[in-house]
Amino acid sequence: MRLKSAIWVSAYIRRCMIEGAYAVVRRRGAEEAGAIFVKVDRLDGTADLFGPAPQSAFDEARPGDRAFIASLRAQPRPNDEIEKYLARQIDFDPDIWIVEIEDRQGRNFLDPIVG
Repeated sequence: MRLKSAIWVSAYIRRCMIEGAYAVVRRRGAEEAGAIFVKVDRLDGTADLFGPAPQSAFDEARPGDRAFIASLRAQPRPNDEIEKYLARQIDFDPDIWIVEIEDRQGRNFLDPIVG
């Protein structure tokens, strides 16, 4: 069974803060199962963006885990490109969550990330 999105996001933000990165919920999505996108702002005009991995990427031994994948092929990308991508995702699914991290090193603290 997978954690509700709201609980996962809360725990994820706590983890980021413990690691010394500033994190905030920029957009609240569906409490139960909204898709989660993580933007890592590198504070230099660029950012990385991670979103839900395709269902085929999930580990059969741990089906309740959340897996993430880079949303854009080459990263980091200019912030305006990331924002345009997120706007398209919101148009497609208004129930998404957006978590934004500010970290000059580009750390994302996501487990696991699918390449």
